[in-house]
Amino acid sequence: MNGRTAPADAHVPEVAALFLKLGFIAFGGPAAHIALMRQEVVQRRHWLNEQAFLDLLGASNLIPGPTSTELAIYLGYSRAGRIGLVLAGLLFILPAMLLVLAFAWAYVQFGSTPQAGALLYGVKPVIVAIIVQAIYGLFRSAVKSWALGIVVLLTIGLYFAGLNPLVPLFGLAILVMLIENRARLGRLSQSTGPLLAAVPLAQAAPATAAAGGFSLGVLFLTFLKIGATLYGSGYVLLAFLHDDFVNRLGWLTDQQLLDAIAVGQFTPGPVFTTATFIGYLVGGWAGAVVATVAVFLPSSVFVAVVYPLVPRLRASPWTAAFLDGANAAAVGLMAAVAWQLGTTSIVDGLTAGLGLTAAVLLIRFRVNSAWLVLGGGLTGLLATGLGR
Repeated sequence: MNGRTAPADAHVPEVAALFLKLGFIAFGGPAAHIALMRQEVVQRRHWLNEQAFLDLLGASNLIPGPTSTELAIYLGYSRAGRIGLVLAGLLFILPAMLLVLAFAWAYVQFGSTPQAGALLYGVKPVIVAIIVQAIYGLFRSAVKSWALGIVVLLTIGLYFAGLNPLVPLFGLAILVMLIENRARLGRLSQSTGPLLAAVPLAQAAPATAAAGGFSLGVLFLTFLKIGATLYGSGYVLLAFLHDDFVNRLGWLTDQQLLDAIAVGQFTPGPVFTTATFIGYLVGGWAGAVVATVAVFLPSSVFVAVVYPLVPRLRASPWTAAFLDGANAAAVGLMAAVAWQLGTTSIVDGLTAGLGLTAAVLLIRFRVNSAWLVLGGGLTGLLATGLGR
């Protein structure tokens, strides 16, 4: 699927270098992370073609856990085998974990989260441009027919209607699968084995320990459950965390939880590093490490199990159609998120100029997005310092 000719071990250093870099610059949430990964592995390094990248993205959407982190793990696995799987996930998560840990320490010491508004003022428009570039490229590969174009439009509509993203992602993918294979409906039970083998993994969640005083064991099991069962966005994560840590365990207040989510949002890397912040608040340094390991561990296991099935998913007419529908829905979700981010990020002439300039540099001149992210952040800091 990845077309590599050298032994997997030979690619370990480049996998490590890429995902460590992405861990430092991947602001903006899952849609932005996916866009950055596409630019790096498809356009710049040619590790995969567009279709293979989309299939791994589709596989990431099929399993619970943080989608962009799972995509990173898939990409590392496809390039450098099991060592790549471990390194891609670890190094994509590590920078965010360390930054969140620093913010958690400051929060405990000084009673508030450090402000990052000036930095994000300049970074957000660049992130929107990166997402737009990715949508532009992925659209051509994902939308192979008028029906898949309709899936993109329906996904955008359902998202803005307030439905859970899983509704278009799975619902429309199943609809495409049935339409494309309407002549094979009589053989349904024989053709969908690979897909059904992947889905039950979401049910393999450990039971959490009973409520009571703080313990590292309860913390580990709670975050392991969340990592093994959660689908959806950071808002879904917020609901899980509130139910467990505010309502059931009583370890956090509402304000502490909102501060934890905010830190996860404005630091680079996966928003699931919110677990690091919460772990530190309730259990210090040990709690931070335990919570982070627990919430990301299921993703690595799921990827290792599902990755060998991905070529089989594409080979089957049933699951190939399902993947096509899921990929088109994923592009629709990215477009909806890009619109939302654009309306909140492009707020004046400077941010509009930053976004437009970044889009031109990315699409026309293929400038490395890392420099654009850093340049946007520096512009935001300077503009804020000069009073905008």
